[in-house]
Amino acid sequence: MLRVGLTGGLASGKSFVGGQLAALGCFVIQADELGHQVQQKDAEAYQEILDEFGSGILLPDRQIDRRRLAQEVFGDPERLRKLNEIVHPRVRARIEKLLAEFAARQPQGIAVVEAAILIETGSYRQYDRLIVAVASEQQQIARAMARDHISRQEAEQRMRRQMPLADKMKLADYIIDTSGSKGHTIEQTRAVYESLRSIST
Repeated sequence: MLRVGLTGGLASGKSFVGGQLAALGCFVIQADELGHQVQQKDAEAYQEILDEFGSGILLPDRQIDRRRLAQEVFGDPERLRKLNEIVHPRVRARIEKLLAEFAARQPQGIAVVEAAILIETGSYRQYDRLIVAVASEQQQIARAMARDHISRQEAEQRMRRQMPLADKMKLADYIIDTSGSKGHTIEQTRAVYESLRSIST
């Protein structure tokens, strides 16, 4: 089984690329979605998050209000580090379980793990190949504003907290530029898939 990492920056198109790779037959794992799952009531990270951040982050149904939790750690590197220390090991454990199950089913398959901070955490080293989805800064800001219903200032703040795409590109085996048409992005993704397929068989 070929292990592939997929990352990018804020609204740089990595989820679109991941969707295309899934349509082509790759097994795609979304780390952000697993991050949401481990915070669900009675899931692995729930109680420890509650112990650390208090019941003020809960919704009436006692689920974690992720928007409120994000506000708790916004601009506070120490609080963010603590949250990551709770969530990330649980996410990694789920990823490894899913990868092992897929490898047993399809030893020659291609598994893609889509994660926002694959490089920042150093976990990109665990993958055979790394794909980085990129777009211009202005496109990233415009997309983030439309997708997340945030102000330009907030989008720019989020971007400044991330590793620059130029630095991520230096570590990439494949770069997919999503700044053009969807058709052009799909063409690039298909070319990357064909290359991965040639390696995995």
